[in-house]
Amino acid sequence: MLSREIVKRAIEFRSPPRLAFWQHEVAWAPDDVWDIWEMDRAQAGWFFDNAAPDDWQCRWVRTAQKNMGQVIGHPLADWSALDHYRPPDPRDPFYFERIPPLLDEAGDRYVVVTCHFNLIERLHMLRGFAAVMEDFYLQPQRVHQVLEMILQFKLAQLDELARRFGPRVDGIFLTDDWGTQQGIFVSPSVFDEFFADRYRALFAAIHHHGWHVILHSCGRINQLVPRLIQLGVDVLNMQQPQAYGLEEFGRRFRGKVCFLTTVDIQATLPRGMETEVRAEASRLVRHWSTPQGGLIVFNYGDPEALGVKPEMTRVMFDQFVKEMDYWQRAGATAS
Repeated sequence: MLSREIVKRAIEFRSPPRLAFWQHEVAWAPDDVWDIWEMDRAQAGWFFDNAAPDDWQCRWVRTAQKNMGQVIGHPLADWSALDHYRPPDPRDPFYFERIPPLLDEAGDRYVVVTCHFNLIERLHMLRGFAAVMEDFYLQPQRVHQVLEMILQFKLAQLDELARRFGPRVDGIFLTDDWGTQQGIFVSPSVFDEFFADRYRALFAAIHHHGWHVILHSCGRINQLVPRLIQLGVDVLNMQQPQAYGLEEFGRRFRGKVCFLTTVDIQATLPRGMETEVRAEASRLVRHWSTPQGGLIVFNYGDPEALGVKPEMTRVMFDQFVKEMDYWQRAGATAS
């Protein structure tokens, strides 16, 4: 079975023959997903490469990590700027011109186009995080105005992607970090007032184009997961299984949404203990997947940035490979 079909079956709970893998790390493990970041490229350069304004005029500075940056200049820090502020052109050929040759390299893999900084992330980049937390209560109409502007940009950009490449794309990888280590940033009522309908529209547009919705969100977002599923998420990229409570999280949500996950990037992998890494990989298969699917193995892809020994990533994949037909073996044993 082709990699593309294995990933689709995992997402749609249609009994793939093995675990699906999103990794470009080791040659001896499956490599089922081809991810393309070109639509996120800014005129000034990649957001983690330049201490310069991006296309939204958010000014970045490099952090100590080579693959990260942080916005320190917010173009809407003063609300008076909103009257003349304009977002970039979502149909600018610049965002799409380097995608075709990358599509040609995908082979039989499942193709994902990454789309960073969607609703909450772009909002606080434009305005400033602390200010946004106050604005939900003090300036709600302006928050709605900015979020609607962001949403319309995203919808138009995805529409242009579909016009150009349509069925050659299989999924859209969105990012919006929603949590601290303790819980989500806002109350459920604030989420519903400002974000729920806009996520519903964004996810519906992605589905309309024939693609899966893949959402990355860091932090302990347990409280938000049922709402995200209801709004149309197909896959949740969860990178901190220990923060969610691995087994309890699995009891609540496995079988209801597909997980794109890794051994914990903040706790288990950085500790560098092979027995812990292997044990957690096995627990993820048993508690987060089902015989019908629901799990894609993920690779963060930059162990140096995480403070992880490179060999721990290889250990993780070695264990996931050993577990990749777990449900087929379990079914055979049961019969």
